[in-house]
Amino acid sequence: MAYSKTEHYDEDTTSELAMHYQKILSLIGEDPTREGLTKTPERIARAMQYFTKGYNQDAKAILESAKFNEDVSEMIIVKDIEIYSMCEHHMIPFYGKAHVAYIPNGVITGLSKIGRVVDVFSQRLQVQERLTTQILNAINEALNPHGVAVVIECAHFCMMMRGVSKQNSVTTTSAFCGQFEHNETRSEFMKLISNSLH
Repeated sequence: MAYSKTEHYDEDTTSELAMHYQKILSLIGEDPTREGLTKTPERIARAMQYFTKGYNQDAKAILESAKFNEDVSEMIIVKDIEIYSMCEHHMIPFYGKAHVAYIPNGVITGLSKIGRVVDVFSQRLQVQERLTTQILNAINEALNPHGVAVVIECAHFCMMMRGVSKQNSVTTTSAFCGQFEHNETRSEFMKLISNSLH
């Protein structure tokens, strides 16, 4: 599956999704023919394709599109990467930040590609736990580094808007492999993402 930066909306998919969203509007008691809603089903159809475009992207291809041989073996961290995703249980958004690090094994990738990999997996129906490990596995498989670390902190609207209605709760998940499984390396990473260096 090739990596492409081009935005694309499949018109057949848009049309079919819009038809279903029009039905949903009716079922919840709205009038989909009123002025404010006439174009809403199509807007939602396009938005949903955008929110879930990660299904059509290949994280490994993204990383391999900018691989460089480099004699570097120090920790590389990209932190505070914005995440916007949708909980697969209620299709309600969750949002937050990802902190990603890897220790190269003779190969590095463009820094922006780390952010794109986060987007690939967050732009799918998700649970935060799986999102964390998918990011780690993609980087580990594509770059074969000495280690990878991923920490994600998110607020979930499914907890804020419904159910327990806990407005200030934040969920943190983490995944480590390779050298990050050693306490010293993991502690260094956690200290660096906790500090404000800018």
